[in-house]
Amino acid sequence: MAPNISAPTGVLHETDEEISVQHQEVKNNKDDYKLRLVWRNIILFAYLHAAALYGLYLTFTSAKVLTTLWGFFLYQLGGLGVTAGAHRLWAHRSYKAKWPLRLLLTCFNTLAFQDAVVDWARDHRVHHKYSETDADPHNAKRGFFFSHVGWLLCRKHPDVRAKGKGIDLSDLYEDPILRYQKKYYLWFMPTICFILPTIVPMYLWNESFMNAFCINLFRYTFTLNATWLVNSAAHLFGHKPYDKYINPSENKTVSILALGEGWHNYHHTFPWDYKTSELGKYSTNFTTAFIDFMARIGWAYELKTVPVEMIKKRVERTGDGTHELWGWGDKDQSSEERKDALITHKKDA
Repeated sequence: MAPNISAPTGVLHETDEEISVQHQEVKNNKDDYKLRLVWRNIILFAYLHAAALYGLYLTFTSAKVLTTLWGFFLYQLGGLGVTAGAHRLWAHRSYKAKWPLRLLLTCFNTLAFQDAVVDWARDHRVHHKYSETDADPHNAKRGFFFSHVGWLLCRKHPDVRAKGKGIDLSDLYEDPILRYQKKYYLWFMPTICFILPTIVPMYLWNESFMNAFCINLFRYTFTLNATWLVNSAAHLFGHKPYDKYINPSENKTVSILALGEGWHNYHHTFPWDYKTSELGKYSTNFTTAFIDFMARIGWAYELKTVPVEMIKKRVERTGDGTHELWGWGDKDQSSEERKDALITHKKDA
């Protein structure tokens, strides 16, 4: 059976030449490890999802349209705080941002309430470096439920803690905005994620507290699950056109829900590409559109991406054969297609 991790993994600056054709087996150590449930988290997440379902019910029965639109708007902002901020900017350093954008993304990230950026990026760097091993915080080889939410309902595997201590986070602590967020996170998070989103509908368009509060919980829970699907569904279901030896896969549904993060086989193959996908189509990668816009106004710069020739070499070497044709004359293009194609404005003989 093919192993599930390439060697080396190269979390931040992996290039095509650095990726060995050989793949090594990283064992999952199960010696004497016992799962330890965290009942506080189990109860909190059970309540959160129950309240979120009630918020979804209120959306269709009593809430004002503006409240629903407000929730959808916050879902987009919180999602960008994770995708454009914690993930692409800070975990992978796939582009750089001036301080106004860093401040904006930090606020968006706090709205998403998925831990401070420093902690989120640490776990994500560990995830890439030790993907699908016991050191992976949400190891997909332990099943869909564990990689989706179960990893948050139990104590971390000792390997996660041990390997996490070896991850360099000095670049994150050098950012005063991130240091400030982490230091005062327990003050900022309740205000930005729960209090303000509830107060705004109540005071601006006279929404009831129950509608405003529960619909905001639905917004928050939906954002959580969209992010979790990247760890679960996008590691278990889909094609692997770039590297068939790893678990991460291309999953369009996840990409739509997670603002472009579902093109996961590409992302784990080239984690330093700011688009996290080959083509970066805006329809399924809203985060790329956001970063491109910020680059146009000068707030984002040094956007890193992968040359087409490098992608071709990798697809031919380790892909599973599902990659789309690059264009006319590709070796996989059928002779019938070339024969029946309509070609206009032919050059005169």
